[in-house]
Amino acid sequence: MSEFNINTAVDFCGIPMKNPVTVASGTFGSGMEYSDLVDLNVLGAVTTKGVANHPWAGNPTPRVAETKSGMLNAIGLQNPGIDTFIERDLAFLKQYDTRVIVNVCGHSEEEYVDVVERLADTDVDLLEINISCPNVKEGGIAFGQDPKQAMAITKAVKTKAKQPIIMKLSPNVTDIAEMARACEAGGADAVSLINTLTGMKIDIHRRTFALANKTGGMSGPAVHPIAVRMVYQVAQAVNIPIIGMGGIASTEDAIEMILAGATMVSVGTANFFDPTITQKIVAGIEDYMRKYQIADIRDLIGAVR
Repeated sequence: MSEFNINTAVDFCGIPMKNPVTVASGTFGSGMEYSDLVDLNVLGAVTTKGVANHPWAGNPTPRVAETKSGMLNAIGLQNPGIDTFIERDLAFLKQYDTRVIVNVCGHSEEEYVDVVERLADTDVDLLEINISCPNVKEGGIAFGQDPKQAMAITKAVKTKAKQPIIMKLSPNVTDIAEMARACEAGGADAVSLINTLTGMKIDIHRRTFALANKTGGMSGPAVHPIAVRMVYQVAQAVNIPIIGMGGIASTEDAIEMILAGATMVSVGTANFFDPTITQKIVAGIEDYMRKYQIADIRDLIGAVR
Protein backbone atom coordinates (compact mmCIF):
# COMPACT_ATOMS: atom_id res chain seq x y z
CA MET A 1 0.00 0.00 0.00
CA SER A 2 1.52 3.32 -1.04
CA GLU A 3 2.04 6.09 1.48
CA PHE A 4 -0.60 8.82 1.46
CA ASN A 5 0.90 11.92 -0.17
CA ILE A 6 0.41 15.25 1.51
CA ASN A 7 1.20 18.88 0.71
CA THR A 8 2.13 21.15 3.62
CA ALA A 9 3.26 24.06 1.44
CA VAL A 10 1.40 27.36 1.58
CA ASP A 11 1.55 30.53 -0.47
CA PHE A 12 1.83 33.51 1.85
CA CYS A 13 1.56 36.90 0.14
CA GLY A 14 3.01 35.36 -3.00
CA ILE A 15 5.93 33.82 -1.10
CA PRO A 16 5.99 30.00 -1.20
CA MET A 17 6.57 28.38 2.20
CA LYS A 18 7.44 24.68 2.55
CA ASN A 19 5.14 24.52 5.60
CA PRO A 20 3.10 26.99 7.67
CA VAL A 21 5.35 27.07 10.76
CA THR A 22 7.41 30.07 11.85
CA VAL A 23 8.47 31.53 15.21
CA ALA A 24 7.23 34.54 17.13
CA SER A 25 9.44 37.60 17.14
CA GLY A 26 11.49 37.96 20.30
CA THR A 27 11.39 34.27 21.24
CA PHE A 28 13.94 32.89 18.79
CA GLY A 29 16.51 35.67 18.37
CA SER A 30 17.48 35.53 14.74
CA GLY A 31 17.90 31.78 14.85
CA MET A 32 21.52 31.72 16.01
CA GLU A 33 20.62 30.85 19.62
CA TYR A 34 18.59 27.83 18.47
CA SER A 35 20.58 26.62 15.48
CA ASP A 36 22.38 23.90 17.49
CA LEU A 37 19.01 22.53 18.67
CA VAL A 38 16.70 23.13 15.71
CA ASP A 39 17.34 22.50 12.03
CA LEU A 40 16.28 25.89 10.67
CA ASN A 41 15.89 24.31 7.23
CA VAL A 42 12.81 22.48 8.54
CA LEU A 43 10.87 25.67 9.30
CA GLY A 44 8.69 27.46 6.79
CA ALA A 45 10.20 30.75 7.94
CA VAL A 46 12.22 32.34 10.73
CA THR A 47 10.79 35.55 12.14
CA THR A 48 13.50 37.70 13.68
CA LYS A 49 13.54 39.70 16.88
CA GLY A 50 12.36 43.30 16.45
CA VAL A 51 14.80 45.57 14.60
CA ALA A 52 14.91 49.37 14.96
CA ASN A 53 16.82 52.02 13.05
CA HIS A 54 19.25 52.39 15.97
CA PRO A 55 20.20 50.17 18.94
CA TRP A 56 17.65 49.98 21.78
CA ALA A 57 18.84 49.17 25.31
CA GLY A 58 15.47 47.85 26.44
CA ASN A 59 13.94 48.10 29.90
CA PRO A 60 15.68 47.74 33.29
CA THR A 61 15.73 44.33 35.00
CA PRO A 62 13.95 42.24 36.15
CA ARG A 63 12.28 41.93 32.75
CA VAL A 64 10.78 38.43 32.81
CA ALA A 65 8.46 36.75 35.31
CA GLU A 66 6.88 33.30 35.16
CA THR A 67 3.12 33.01 35.61
CA LYS A 68 0.72 30.09 35.76
CA SER A 69 0.66 28.62 32.23
CA GLY A 70 2.63 31.53 30.82
CA MET A 71 5.07 34.34 31.34
CA LEU A 72 5.28 38.12 31.50
CA ASN A 73 8.01 40.01 29.70
CA ALA A 74 9.01 43.65 29.58
CA ILE A 75 12.19 43.33 27.54
CA GLY A 76 11.48 46.62 25.81
CA LEU A 77 12.45 45.41 22.33
CA GLN A 78 16.17 45.44 23.08
CA ASN A 79 18.01 45.09 19.77
CA PRO A 80 21.38 45.97 18.20
CA GLY A 81 19.94 48.15 15.44
CA ILE A 82 19.59 47.70 11.70
CA ASP A 83 23.28 47.97 10.80
CA THR A 84 24.37 45.10 13.04
CA PHE A 85 21.29 43.11 12.08
CA ILE A 86 22.09 43.23 8.36
CA GLU A 87 25.79 42.51 8.83
CA ARG A 88 25.46 39.73 11.41
CA ASP A 89 21.96 38.27 11.75
CA LEU A 90 20.76 38.43 8.17
CA ALA A 91 24.05 37.07 6.88
CA PHE A 92 23.66 34.12 9.28
CA LEU A 93 20.07 33.36 8.23
CA LYS A 94 20.84 33.30 4.52
CA GLN A 95 22.86 30.11 5.07
CA TYR A 96 19.58 28.24 5.52
CA ASP A 97 16.81 27.09 3.22
CA THR A 98 14.08 28.96 5.07
CA ARG A 99 12.19 32.17 4.45
CA VAL A 100 13.11 35.25 6.48
CA ILE A 101 10.51 37.52 8.05
CA VAL A 102 12.01 40.61 9.69
CA ASN A 103 10.09 42.19 12.56
CA VAL A 104 10.33 46.00 12.42
CA CYS A 105 9.80 48.31 15.40
CA GLY A 106 9.91 52.06 15.94
CA HIS A 107 8.64 54.97 18.00
CA SER A 108 7.60 57.13 15.07
CA GLU A 109 6.56 56.79 11.46
CA GLU A 110 10.00 58.01 10.40
CA GLU A 111 11.75 55.27 12.41
CA TYR A 112 9.64 52.50 10.86
CA VAL A 113 10.13 53.85 7.34
CA ASP A 114 13.88 54.18 7.87
CA VAL A 115 14.21 50.47 8.71
CA VAL A 116 11.92 49.43 5.85
CA GLU A 117 13.99 51.45 3.37
CA ARG A 118 17.21 49.91 4.68
CA LEU A 119 15.78 46.43 4.14
CA ALA A 120 14.33 47.16 0.70
CA ASP A 121 17.28 45.79 -1.26
CA THR A 122 18.24 42.97 1.10
CA ASP A 123 17.45 39.29 0.69
CA VAL A 124 14.48 39.42 3.08
CA ASP A 125 11.18 37.78 2.16
CA LEU A 126 8.60 39.63 4.27
CA LEU A 127 8.40 42.42 6.85
CA GLU A 128 6.35 42.13 10.04
CA ILE A 129 5.53 45.58 11.42
CA ASN A 130 5.17 45.64 15.21
CA ILE A 131 2.51 48.28 15.83
CA SER A 132 2.39 47.64 19.57
CA CYS A 133 5.20 50.19 19.92
CA PRO A 134 4.27 53.50 21.61
CA ASN A 135 3.92 56.46 19.24
CA VAL A 136 6.06 59.12 20.91
CA LYS A 137 4.44 61.86 18.84
CA GLU A 138 0.92 60.91 19.96
CA GLY A 139 1.37 60.78 23.71
CA GLY A 140 2.68 57.23 23.86
CA ILE A 141 -0.44 55.37 22.69
CA ALA A 142 0.51 52.29 20.69
CA PHE A 143 0.08 52.56 16.92
CA GLY A 144 -1.95 49.38 17.12
CA GLN A 145 -4.53 50.71 19.57
CA ASP A 146 -6.07 53.32 17.29
CA PRO A 147 -7.48 52.40 13.85
CA LYS A 148 -6.51 55.72 12.26
CA GLN A 149 -2.91 55.42 13.44
CA ALA A 150 -2.77 51.78 12.36
CA MET A 151 -3.99 52.70 8.88
CA ALA A 152 -1.57 55.63 8.64
CA ILE A 153 1.52 53.64 9.63
CA THR A 154 0.48 50.83 7.27
CA LYS A 155 0.22 53.28 4.35
CA ALA A 156 3.56 54.90 5.21
CA VAL A 157 5.38 51.57 5.39
CA LYS A 158 3.67 50.09 2.33
CA THR A 159 4.71 53.09 0.21
CA LYS A 160 8.40 52.35 0.85
CA ALA A 161 8.47 48.57 1.27
CA LYS A 162 9.68 46.32 -1.52
CA GLN A 163 8.63 43.19 0.39
CA PRO A 164 5.08 42.24 1.43
CA ILE A 165 4.17 43.72 4.82
CA ILE A 166 2.50 41.94 7.71
CA MET A 167 0.94 44.17 10.36
CA LYS A 168 1.26 42.60 13.83
CA LEU A 169 -1.89 43.34 15.80
CA SER A 170 -2.18 44.11 19.49
CA PRO A 171 -4.92 42.28 21.44
CA ASN A 172 -5.15 45.21 23.85
CA VAL A 173 -8.05 46.78 21.94
CA THR A 174 -11.84 46.76 22.08
CA ASP A 175 -12.34 45.36 18.56
CA ILE A 176 -9.50 43.39 16.94
CA ALA A 177 -11.48 43.06 13.69
CA GLU A 178 -11.67 46.85 13.37
CA MET A 179 -7.88 47.08 13.70
CA ALA A 180 -7.40 44.40 11.05
CA ARG A 181 -9.76 46.16 8.65
CA ALA A 182 -7.85 49.42 9.19
CA CYS A 183 -4.57 47.74 8.30
CA GLU A 184 -6.11 46.08 5.24
CA ALA A 185 -7.47 49.47 4.13
CA GLY A 186 -3.97 50.91 4.56
CA GLY A 187 -2.55 48.37 2.13
CA ALA A 188 -1.34 45.56 4.41
CA ASP A 189 -0.55 42.32 2.60
CA ALA A 190 -1.24 40.26 5.75
CA VAL A 191 -1.76 40.51 9.50
CA SER A 192 -0.29 38.54 12.38
CA LEU A 193 -1.93 38.12 15.78
CA ILE A 194 -1.91 38.18 18.65
CA ASN A 195 0.87 40.12 20.27
CA THR A 196 1.05 39.88 24.07
CA LEU A 197 -1.71 40.89 26.47
CA THR A 198 -0.84 43.53 29.05
CA GLY A 199 -0.51 41.96 32.50
CA MET A 200 1.02 42.47 35.93
CA LYS A 201 2.50 40.30 38.67
CA ILE A 202 3.25 41.31 42.25
CA ASP A 203 5.81 39.55 44.44
CA ILE A 204 3.92 39.17 47.72
CA HIS A 205 7.07 38.29 49.69
CA ARG A 206 8.98 41.40 48.66
CA ARG A 207 5.74 43.37 48.32
CA THR A 208 6.80 44.90 45.04
CA PHE A 209 6.28 44.43 41.31
CA ALA A 210 7.81 41.32 39.77
CA LEU A 211 8.87 43.40 36.75
CA ALA A 212 10.79 46.65 37.00
CA ASN A 213 8.45 48.05 34.34
CA LYS A 214 5.44 47.13 36.58
CA THR A 215 3.49 45.78 33.60
CA GLY A 216 4.56 43.37 30.89
CA GLY A 217 3.32 41.32 27.97
CA MET A 218 1.52 38.11 28.93
CA SER A 219 2.16 35.13 26.64
CA GLY A 220 2.08 31.36 26.79
CA PRO A 221 -0.58 28.62 26.87
CA ALA A 222 -2.93 30.68 29.06
CA VAL A 223 -3.61 33.16 26.23
CA HIS A 224 -4.25 30.55 23.53
CA PRO A 225 -8.09 30.50 23.64
CA ILE A 226 -8.13 34.31 23.39
CA ALA A 227 -5.78 34.18 20.42
CA VAL A 228 -7.88 31.56 18.62
CA ARG A 229 -10.99 33.68 19.10
CA MET A 230 -9.28 36.77 17.74
CA VAL A 231 -7.80 34.94 14.74
CA TYR A 232 -11.27 33.61 13.92
CA GLN A 233 -12.81 37.09 14.19
CA VAL A 234 -10.15 38.63 11.96
CA ALA A 235 -10.45 35.83 9.40
CA GLN A 236 -14.13 36.70 9.05
CA ALA A 237 -13.37 40.42 8.72
CA VAL A 238 -10.55 40.69 6.14
CA ASN A 239 -9.49 39.13 2.85
CA ILE A 240 -5.75 39.04 3.52
CA PRO A 241 -3.86 36.08 5.02
CA ILE A 242 -3.16 35.68 8.73
CA ILE A 243 -0.27 34.40 10.82
CA GLY A 244 -1.87 33.04 13.98
CA MET A 245 0.06 33.09 17.24
CA GLY A 246 -0.55 33.09 20.96
CA GLY A 247 0.13 30.18 23.27
CA ILE A 248 0.87 27.60 20.59
CA ALA A 249 2.63 24.78 22.43
CA SER A 250 1.60 21.66 20.50
CA THR A 251 0.49 20.36 17.13
CA GLU A 252 -3.10 20.49 18.36
CA ASP A 253 -2.74 24.21 19.13
CA ALA A 254 -1.30 24.88 15.67
CA ILE A 255 -4.05 22.95 13.87
CA GLU A 256 -6.67 24.79 15.92
CA MET A 257 -5.24 28.12 14.76
CA ILE A 258 -5.26 27.00 11.11
CA LEU A 259 -8.86 25.78 11.34
CA ALA A 260 -9.79 29.19 12.79
CA GLY A 261 -8.41 30.89 9.66
CA ALA A 262 -4.63 31.23 9.94
CA THR A 263 -2.57 30.43 6.84
CA MET A 264 0.59 30.25 8.95
CA VAL A 265 1.26 29.74 12.65
CA SER A 266 3.94 31.24 14.84
CA VAL A 267 5.39 29.52 17.92
CA GLY A 268 6.63 31.79 20.69
CA THR A 269 6.86 31.16 24.43
CA ALA A 270 6.94 27.38 23.95
CA ASN A 271 10.44 27.77 22.48
CA PHE A 272 11.66 28.64 25.97
CA PHE A 273 10.48 25.44 27.66
CA ASP A 274 10.97 23.15 24.65
CA PRO A 275 13.54 24.50 22.18
CA THR A 276 12.68 21.74 19.68
CA ILE A 277 8.92 22.39 19.69
CA THR A 278 8.83 23.90 16.19
CA GLN A 279 10.28 20.77 14.60
CA LYS A 280 7.79 18.64 16.55
CA ILE A 281 4.89 20.75 15.30
CA VAL A 282 6.05 20.53 11.67
CA ALA A 283 6.18 16.73 11.98
CA GLY A 284 2.93 16.68 13.95
CA ILE A 285 1.03 18.54 11.23
CA GLU A 286 2.19 15.96 8.70
CA ASP A 287 1.05 13.12 11.00
CA TYR A 288 -2.33 14.79 11.51
CA MET A 289 -2.88 15.17 7.78
CA ARG A 290 -2.03 11.51 7.15
CA LYS A 291 -4.24 10.36 10.01
CA TYR A 292 -7.27 12.20 8.64
CA GLN A 293 -6.38 11.69 4.97
CA ILE A 294 -6.03 15.41 4.23
CA ALA A 295 -3.97 15.76 1.06
CA ASP A 296 -3.49 19.55 1.09
CA ILE A 297 -3.06 21.75 4.15
CA ARG A 298 -4.91 24.52 2.35
CA ASP A 299 -8.09 22.50 2.87
CA LEU A 300 -7.72 23.09 6.61
CA ILE A 301 -7.32 26.87 6.52
CA GLY A 302 -10.47 28.46 7.92
CA ALA A 303 -12.36 25.16 7.66
CA VAL A 304 -14.27 25.87 10.87
CA ARG A 305 -16.90 28.52 10.25
